[in-house]
Amino acid sequence: MSPFAVSVRKEWLEHWRNYRFLVLVVVLTLFGLLAPFTARYTPEMMKLLPNGEAIARLMPPPSRADAVTQYLKSVSQFGVILALLLTMGTVAQEKDRGTAAMMLVKPLPRSAFVLAKFAALALLFTLGIGAAGLAAWYYTWLLFGPLDPARWLALNALVLGFVLVQVAVTLLFSVVARSQAAAGGLAFGGLMLLAIVSSIPVVGTYLPAQLLAWAAALMAGNPTTAWPALAISGLIGSASLLGAVILFERQEV
Repeated sequence: MSPFAVSVRKEWLEHWRNYRFLVLVVVLTLFGLLAPFTARYTPEMMKLLPNGEAIARLMPPPSRADAVTQYLKSVSQFGVILALLLTMGTVAQEKDRGTAAMMLVKPLPRSAFVLAKFAALALLFTLGIGAAGLAAWYYTWLLFGPLDPARWLALNALVLGFVLVQVAVTLLFSVVARSQAAAGGLAFGGLMLLAIVSSIPVVGTYLPAQLLAWAAALMAGNPTTAWPALAISGLIGSASLLGAVILFERQEV
């Protein structure tokens, strides 16, 4: 087994033993289940409020589109939060505790050390978003009717791509910082800056947040695509990983 494969296995076992895998899957699956439920019963819940009957009458009848919108909003937002929380200490914490130096004493290239962390996290989020997508698809089918499986798969692939960009950026800051708290602060600032820039109309169409708009349009049957945003998202993620590897190669651990 190659050093990279051994390192990926080690990272995966840590995620499993520390219950990170369980927490991520449970949280994302829960929001996947709640999305169609919330879309279907929000008008009913509004009626419980004072003057809620009048408000509920103004609301359009719930539909599959509402369930999809709620799913995209919930899973993307909590996906980013989990990406930040699970990634910010992945390198910084090991440097702080000295375990990184112990790992590198073995014949493990520094590039493999960093990339194995991303690979394990990518697998973690793939399984988590996959479970959330399956749960949301099933409950949407029960409450509203079936969703197109191919489009739903594509939607979740776009959500995964969006989240993995956040993972790669946070991993870069985890290499830059010497402590988990500093890495978290830098990563949060970087992701906030990316979100602010994404809100600029012309520039935002080329940034990762546009992947979510593409996903929503896909399920609505809208032919709008965002291939430039997908390409630039790939470049941001790749540049972040490359920067993380280069910086870690030059650091004293």
